[in-house]
Amino acid sequence: MSKKLTVALLQMHAAGNDQEKNKMAADKYCREAAEKGADIALFPEMFNIGYTGISGSGEDAVKNWQDQAVSPDGEWVGYFRNLARELNMAIGCTYLERKENRAPANTVSLIDRHGEILFTYTKMHTCDFADFEASCTPGEEFFTAELDTVKGPVKTGAMICYDREFPESARMLMLKGAEIVLTPNACPLDDLRYAQFRTRAYENSMAMFMTNYPGELLNGGSVAFGADGSPLVKADGTPSVVLAEVDLEGLRDFRAKSIWGNTFRRPHRYGSLLDMEVESVFVRSNGFGETFDRSQR
Repeated sequence: MSKKLTVALLQMHAAGNDQEKNKMAADKYCREAAEKGADIALFPEMFNIGYTGISGSGEDAVKNWQDQAVSPDGEWVGYFRNLARELNMAIGCTYLERKENRAPANTVSLIDRHGEILFTYTKMHTCDFADFEASCTPGEEFFTAELDTVKGPVKTGAMICYDREFPESARMLMLKGAEIVLTPNACPLDDLRYAQFRTRAYENSMAMFMTNYPGELLNGGSVAFGADGSPLVKADGTPSVVLAEVDLEGLRDFRAKSIWGNTFRRPHRYGSLLDMEVESVFVRSNGFGETFDRSQR
C-alpha cells in the first residue's frame, strides 16, 4: 500500500454568507477530492460564512454578524461529519463557531474518516486589526491528534491564517508532535508569506498545507511544503481541488535525522518570550479603534 498521504486543498468560492449554498459547494469539492484519492480535504478559513465581515456599524451590526455562528455539534458541521464517513476521507471543516456566553470563534474542526471530531481548534492569533475578528474569542491552546487514514496514522495539527505569521504557532504544534499541519487561510498570499510558511515547515520538520480562497475574493495560491521545506504544490488563482502528496516514510526519515525541530533547542533560555510588555513602537489599535490589550484577549 502506498504511504503517500494526499491532502486536497479545496480552493473554492463561497456564496457570501449563504450557509446552505456554501455547504453544497463544499460537498461538491469534497466529493471531487475523494474521487481523486484524497485522504484529507481542507476548507479555506471560516467557510460557512465565506469569511464575510460585519455589514454596517454599531452593536446591532456586530451582533447580527456574530449570530451567524454555528455549533460543532449542530447541523452544519454534522453534515460534514456524515460526508467524511460516507467518503472515507478526513475533512478540515471551518466555520464561525458559537461559544456559550462568549463571542464566537474562528474555528476548524478536524473530522476523521469515521465522522468523529478529533479536535476543534480556535484561531489564537485573531486579526484584531479587523472589526469582525476583533469580535471573536481567540483560542487558548493548540491541538494535535493521531489521524487514522487509509495510509496509516499521522499526527496532525492545525493553525488558521494569521497564526502562521507567528513562529510560536508552528513551534507549539511541533512540540505537541505534529507531523503535518493543516492551515485554512483567507488573505492575499505573496512571496514573503510563502517564505514564512516554507520556513515554518523547515524549522519544525513538519509538512505544511494551506488552503486559500480563489481569485475573485482573494488570489488563490494554495500551497504545501514538505518537512524539509521542499515545495509539494502551488495553485494558481482559479477555483480548484489542489492535491498535495507527502511521502510519510520520507517525512519520518527526515524528521529522524533533522537538526531542526526540537533537536538542539535551549528552552530554558527563552524566558523573555513570555514577557507581556510591549514596546511603544508596536502598540496598535484594534478594528474598533481601541488600544489592543493582549492581556484581555
